[in-house]
Amino acid sequence: MTRNSDRPERPHLEPEVIPPARSRRGSDWQQYVWGSQASTTETHRIYVTRLGPFGMALLMAVIGIVIAVILLATIGALLVWIPILALLLAAGVIYRLLRRRES
Repeated sequence: MTRNSDRPERPHLEPEVIPPARSRRGSDWQQYVWGSQASTTETHRIYVTRLGPFGMALLMAVIGIVIAVILLATIGALLVWIPILALLLAAGVIYRLLRRRES
C-alpha cells in the first residue's frame, strides 16, 4: 500500500520508434507530412557568419531608420488632431459668445 516516493515513476507507455524509410520513394507518413518535397534529392546550404563592425553599423542604421519612420508616423498622426481640436475650440468659443448676446 505504501509507495516509495524517492523512486521515479516509470512511464506507462513506451515511445514508438519509427525507423527511417528503406525505399527511395519514402514511406506514406513522410509523403503525408512533407508532400512532394520528400522525393527531392537537392541539398540546400545556409551559411551563417558573424557580423563585423561594418555589418553591425549597417544593421543599427537600418533599425534606427525603421524606428524613426514609426516615430514620425505616430507624431504625424497626432499632429493631424491639432487643427481639428483648434477648430472645435474656436466653434465652442463662437457659440458661447453668440449665446451670451442673445440672452
